[in-house]
Amino acid sequence: MKIWGKIWKDNHLLRDTVVEDYREETRTHKVFDALYKICVEFDLGKPIWLDSNVAEFKRTSKARFRQDSFIEEIDFDYLELQVIEED
Repeated sequence: MKIWGKIWKDNHLLRDTVVEDYREETRTHKVFDALYKICVEFDLGKPIWLDSNVAEFKRTSKARFRQDSFIEEIDFDYLELQVIEED
């Protein structure tokens, strides 16, 4: 599985990274682990999965975490998590 993490501000891509995970784990574990690794790389606090994030991710394999998902103040519009390759 490959998951692409992107930080967006004013419709511009500021930072991105791809996390690869080919372990024998559930999809959920892989997604949560990838989000953690992306947040560590970008030096961010881990966002909270809101119901809207979960619904969007189930529908499109993509989730956008805006300010309401973070405890601390962020200086970008959103963090986007997108599955780009499934096992």
